[in-house]
Amino acid sequence: QVHIVESGGGLVQPGGSLRISCAASGSFSSMSRMGWDRRIPGKQRESVAQIDSGGTTNYGDFVKGRFTISRGNAKNTVYLQMNSLKPEDTAVYYCNAFTDRGSYWGQGTQVTVSS
Repeated sequence: QVHIVESGGGLVQPGGSLRISCAASGSFSSMSRMGWDRRIPGKQRESVAQIDSGGTTNYGDFVKGRFTISRGNAKNTVYLQMNSLKPEDTAVYYCNAFTDRGSYWGQGTQVTVSS
């Protein structure tokens, strides 16, 4: 069993910044990558950012330099720093973890960008 815990969502004004966090724990031996997906109401889920075990990162085209994914000092934690947020970034953000025991997603954290 793998547990994913997300935190840090909330309400932010357009142009503002927010950092969301994710921690994975449980019975797995290795993790190839962690990252974030999001679901905007009425649209399909899309990949936001991923970081693999070697530190290589990958971002959705819509990010365009505004978001940064990084690993935490604690094992199996990742952060997503989001800057220059736009109303169209409003979504539920889901952390994902790809382990030797399978792929897992968290319950999601709501990010709302509105004035």
